[in-house]
Amino acid sequence: MSSNANVLIIGGGLAGLCCALRLHQSGFSFQILEASDGVGGRVRTDKVEGFLLDRGFQVLLTAYPEARRVLDYDALNLRPFYPGALIRYKDRFYRFADPWRHPIDGIMGLLSPIGRFSDKLRVRKLRQQVLTGSLQDLYNRPEATTLQALRNLGFSENMIDCFFKPFIGGVFFDPSLGVSSRMFEFGFRMFSMGDTALPSGGMGAIPEQIAARLPAGTVRTEARVESIKESGVILESGEKVKARAVVVATEGPEAARLLGDKEKPGSRSVSCLYYESDKPPVSEPLLILNGEGTGPINSLCCPSSVAANYAPKGKSLVSVTMIGVPDQSDQPLESTVRSQLTEWFGSSVKGWRYLRIYRIPHALPMQIPPVSDPTLRPHQIRPGLFICGEYQNVASIQWAMVSGRQAAEAVIDWFGK
Repeated sequence: MSSNANVLIIGGGLAGLCCALRLHQSGFSFQILEASDGVGGRVRTDKVEGFLLDRGFQVLLTAYPEARRVLDYDALNLRPFYPGALIRYKDRFYRFADPWRHPIDGIMGLLSPIGRFSDKLRVRKLRQQVLTGSLQDLYNRPEATTLQALRNLGFSENMIDCFFKPFIGGVFFDPSLGVSSRMFEFGFRMFSMGDTALPSGGMGAIPEQIAARLPAGTVRTEARVESIKESGVILESGEKVKARAVVVATEGPEAARLLGDKEKPGSRSVSCLYYESDKPPVSEPLLILNGEGTGPINSLCCPSSVAANYAPKGKSLVSVTMIGVPDQSDQPLESTVRSQLTEWFGSSVKGWRYLRIYRIPHALPMQIPPVSDPTLRPHQIRPGLFICGEYQNVASIQWAMVSGRQAAEAVIDWFGK
C-alpha cells in the first residue's frame, strides 16, 4: 500500500504528535503509525468502573515552556497539587511546604525533624540557583550526579534520604539519585516556577488534545512498524507504506530496534497500584513521600483529591507508586503494599478495594551524566530519516514536545533543500 503522505511518523506519543502538528501547520502531509490502540505513548489514561487510571502516576508541570505554547490549559481544566508534600518519617507525617507560596506552612516546616534548619536555608539557595539564567545556561553548567550535586550544596544526609530521595528519586525513578544534575535542576526549576497539576480528564487528555488538532485519518493505530526502508517502512503485517521521509518517534528500546542499534539504552522502571476507598487517607491535594526508606512504597497520592473527576461521586482514588518492577505476582505484591498502607493509615485500609496495577519496565531512560542541551541535538540521521523523542533526547513532557517540533522543522528544512 502506498501512502499519500510526504512523511511517516513512527509513534503516536507526545513527540510524534508534536512533530505531526508542526508538519500540519506548515502544510506537509503525514501519517502517524502507532503500534498500540491509541495515541499518547506512556501518557495515557484508562477508564475503569468510573475511575480515571493514568498508566503510572504522572503530572503536568505547568511551567513547561513548550507545553504552555502548544496546549490549551483552560480546556484541560488543570487542577493543581498543594505546593509541597507530606513526608512519612518515624511513624508520623510532616508537612514540607513551599515557603514562597505557603509562608506559614513553610515556617512550621522549619521545626520538623526532616533535615536541619540549615538544610531549609539551602533549599532557598538551590531555588535561586536553578532559577538563574536561561534553560540553555542550565544545561551548560558543570555536571555531576544529583546526589553529588546535593552534597556539594551542603545538604545533610538526613535531608537527602528523607526528602530528595523519595521526591526526586520518584520523579526520575532513581532512588540512588544517579541522574544528571542538569535534569534535576531543570525539574526543580519547573516545580518552582509553576503548578504541579492534573487535567480533569486524566493525563491522557494531553495527547488527545493535540491529536484532535490533526486532520482526520492521519493517525493510524495498531500499525506496528517492523522495519525502515529507503522508500518508507514495512509493517508487522507485511504491508509496505511509502513516503519520502520517516521520523522515528518511539520510546528508546523500540527506536534502538528500528535503527539497528545493538546497544539498547538502559531504562528506569516503575509500578503503580490503584485503590478505591470510601474516604481519602488525606483530603488535601498532597503528594505523600516515604521518608523512612523502608517498604515497597515510594510515594502516594489521591488523584481524586486533586481533580474530582478521577473517581465516581462518593468515592476516592488512591495511587501508590513503587520504583522498579517487582518479581512478585500481583496478589502477593498487593498484599505487601496494603500491609505498609495499614501501618500508615490504620485499619480503614482493609476496606480499600484494589483496582489495578501497572508495571512499566521502560518508564524513563537512565539520564545519567553526561546530558547535553536538549535543544542542540541533531534530528537527522541520514537523508530522509529523522529521530525525535527520548532516544535522541532527554525525557519529560517538555522535551518530548520540543523534540517533536524540532524534528518536524528538520524535515521541513530537508524538503526545502
